[in-house]
Amino acid sequence: MKSLRTAEYNWLRTGEAAMEEMLTAIGSATESVRLEMYIFHSGPVADDFRNALVKACERGVLVRVLIDAFGSAILPDSFWQPLRDKGGQFRWFNPLSLHHIFIRDHRKMLVCDGNIAFIGGLNIATEYRGDGVTTGWRDLGLQIRGSLAAELGSAFDDMFACADFKHKPFTRLRKSGQSKTISTPEASLLLGGPGRSNPLKRTLRADLERARQVLIVSPYFIPPRKIRRILTRLGRTGAKVQLILPHKCDLPWMRMAAQSLYRRFLSAGVEIYEYHPQILHAKLFIIDDVVYAGSANMDARSMNINYELMVRLSNSVMVEEARQIFAEILEHSRRVELIPWRRSRSFLDRIKGRVAHLFLGRLDSFFAKRQFRSWKLSLEKLRLAKRHKTAGDTT
Repeated sequence: MKSLRTAEYNWLRTGEAAMEEMLTAIGSATESVRLEMYIFHSGPVADDFRNALVKACERGVLVRVLIDAFGSAILPDSFWQPLRDKGGQFRWFNPLSLHHIFIRDHRKMLVCDGNIAFIGGLNIATEYRGDGVTTGWRDLGLQIRGSLAAELGSAFDDMFACADFKHKPFTRLRKSGQSKTISTPEASLLLGGPGRSNPLKRTLRADLERARQVLIVSPYFIPPRKIRRILTRLGRTGAKVQLILPHKCDLPWMRMAAQSLYRRFLSAGVEIYEYHPQILHAKLFIIDDVVYAGSANMDARSMNINYELMVRLSNSVMVEEARQIFAEILEHSRRVELIPWRRSRSFLDRIKGRVAHLFLGRLDSFFAKRQFRSWKLSLEKLRLAKRHKTAGDTT
């Protein structure tokens, strides 16, 4: 399927289309390639990307790869040896440790030569290659050219410099303002991360507060309490709120947690649809005349814990195309009705849903925030110790 294009932005409507464009961009790179992924699973697709990266190294291109250590825990480190042998640079983000296991890099981006970038929901694995209807998971990508692509490259460099997540690099990460907003006339790059000041959540809430139409596609739907309240209020006051959520899910407990919220949303007038053909993995939020695309789900982990990136577009052509994409996904979805839904739910279903929501919607965030606060306290102690040592050396 061909993608519709504007001057700087291009929707990639399937995983197949996104991967094809990404591999082409790597193959055409002459200066630099930066790849950041949450999941990178060995297989034919992974081999294609690694081989393209190795060939880029052989052409003299600077290649850097950053992969989250938890999301790609089953990928052996030796997989990247051919890249290292050709001079490419590879790092695991936040190597696994009980002391900082909760904070993860969920961002997905590819930046080539600093002027073309790709973001979206898809990771590098065989299941993402397909049209999302007959084969493969349903996903969505966005190709970006111009100044925003260069900003994504800078965001990658900041994260790559802090990949090992030890105290000293983590201090630099905090000082670099990794959670921030970068604006252009038609778009904003929202870089979210752990901590209270999350521009993604703050901007999203501001748009939702005054919305008259909200269209959301999210594979994992456990919104933070304030966003949940805004959505139900919008439904009760007559705004059009439509949610497309998965009927098939790679993480069944995430679906259970989302389904524990169905009754209150349906009762408030929110429309819920479930996507049936394949596993749904696309992330798309359309709020009136703006659209969000990128790595974040509409869940507490994306809004409070993970490092995420989303682009907020007000480009009218891109917003209209996003509505078309939403309509295409809706065609393959079935509406959930309140009364049949209530009758179909057993007592055990309700209990499992509440337990899943308790853990994924609350306890996960609670433990992550505690761990983040303990890091900040440790960092403050390190700074004080360094200050005292410096003062002692000068006396």
